[in-house]
Order: sequence, then structure tokens, then C-alpha cells
Amino acid sequence: MLREEINTKLKEALKAKDSRRVSTLRLILAAIKDREIKARGDGKQPEVSDEEILQLLETMVRQRDEAMVLFEKGNRPELAKQENEEKKIIQEFMPEQLSEKEIENAVINAIEKIGATSLKDMGSVMANLREDFSGQMDFSKAGQLAKERLS
Repeated sequence: MLREEINTKLKEALKAKDSRRVSTLRLILAAIKDREIKARGDGKQPEVSDEEILQLLETMVRQRDEAMVLFEKGNRPELAKQENEEKKIIQEFMPEQLSEKEIENAVINAIEKIGATSLKDMGSVMANLREDFSGQMDFSKAGQLAKERLS
């Protein structure tokens, strides 16, 4: 299970006294714990699945990308570097990302599979992509490609 792997890596980082890695792994585990607490409050199963963890990691990577852009604009390269290091640590737990061409092919296949013909079918296409490629692609890029194809 992904959570156990993260815990194992945290223990290794603690032993190696790698402070950046320790703090990033703790951030991931805290986010997972928050998701469990929210699920418990909603009356759902409190155990977070690997798929949910992948979605969480995906969000964390996207946040790091946005922060890096802002730090670069704000002339804070040291903070941008820190965000990039965190992003790389987070990505270690995600499946290999698809290339631009592979994302485009996946979008085309999803549109054909569903029989999508207009923007009204966009939600179905994206749901299909999330089901098949969770954690493997940038869904904002996939959404743009699907929108272009369905327009």
C-alpha cells in the first residue's frame, strides 16, 4: 500500500537526517490524515485508498508547480528551488507521467470509447481518463485537449 511505502521512506529519511525529505513526507502523511478525518466526518470509510492518495499527490505536485511560477516571478529562486525539491520527492510515489503525445492519444481514445460528440460529453471523457490514468497525467492538459477536440 502506498501509505506504508511513504511511512517506510519517512523512517529512512529520519535515519539519514534528510530534513527536506522528512518535512515533505510528513506533509504528505498529514494530507492523507486530513482526508481520513474528513471522510470520517462525512460518514464514509475512513481508510484512504491508493487511488485517493494518488489524487492527493497530483494536487500537491500542481500546487508546487504554481508556487514555483510565483516564486520565480517574485524573484525568489531559493524558494522556487525548495518547491522543486518537494515536487521531485512527491513524484517518487506517483506512476510515471505520460508524455504529451500519450496524453493526446489517451484523450482521442476516451472520446471514441464514449462516443463523445460535443462539450456536453466533456465530464464523461474526463471521468473516463481519471479512471484509467489516475496519477499518470496532467488532467488540465488533458482537459484542454479534450475541449479542443469536442469544440
